[in-house]
Amino acid sequence: MCRLLGYATAGCNLSLGAVLGGRAVDDYRNLSEIHNDGWGTALLSAPVQPADCDDGGAPTPETDTKLYKTTLAARHDPLFDQLAGEPARGALWHLRLASSHLPLIMENQQPFFAHGLSFVHNGDISDDHHRNIVTNREYPVDGAVVSSTGGRSDSAVFFAVILEYVGFGFPLDRCVAQAVRQLRRTYPASSYNCMVQSDDELIVLRASGRERTSPRIVDIYERYGRGAQVGDYRALRYRPILGHGGSPIGVVAASSGFSQTRDQGWTDLRNDQMLVASNRTGQCRLQSL
Repeated sequence: MCRLLGYATAGCNLSLGAVLGGRAVDDYRNLSEIHNDGWGTALLSAPVQPADCDDGGAPTPETDTKLYKTTLAARHDPLFDQLAGEPARGALWHLRLASSHLPLIMENQQPFFAHGLSFVHNGDISDDHHRNIVTNREYPVDGAVVSSTGGRSDSAVFFAVILEYVGFGFPLDRCVAQAVRQLRRTYPASSYNCMVQSDDELIVLRASGRERTSPRIVDIYERYGRGAQVGDYRALRYRPILGHGGSPIGVVAASSGFSQTRDQGWTDLRNDQMLVASNRTGQCRLQSL
């Protein structure tokens, strides 16, 4: 169970600090007191130094995805501040609290990256007997696609199902929706809150099978003296990113855990609602799952 954050701009490079403000970045980072099973980020930006193609090299990609992840908690990693100050036209951020009985290994750290897509997920995909999907050898997903994600967790399986639909040529938002519909046939009560980033789009989905926070998460937050923060644990919110003139130049979305008031412009995503944003124009739309 994790904390997610993502943003998309109108093609301009902005750091996490510029998007959220220093205090909110600190508050987000400090959630790793609890979400202390590692962290990661995927930053989408133009290459710093284009490759020279005159000697026969391949054409320079239009954008690079800088991927960083570690099993170290964000609050103890000096690279967090450095990366929070690095400009990007789109980014995903992830603080991990591992699903039950899943190992704390680099392969399970997020964001996952495969086929030009970055992916983060907050949820534990298990049945009513707490058996995680990774133990279900009968689940119909291509093992080679799961391996391509680099992960071994329930989140990696979720991402793999999305990638299978991508392989069929569907638009990204439809791929995410179809993957959730498929997974819910077997795991209807699980949480599928997630964010997916491509070179063109940011998809933010709130899709939780249960609105009530699980007793395990309540107990963990209370042990850290943060019980007041756990009531809206499954919430995802979004707000516009404003330019110097006050006009919107993008959108940022995040899980709960730091100040996200209406006065600050934050709006709740409804359950089974998706935010689709361009990281080239900054425009976004809402649609139902």
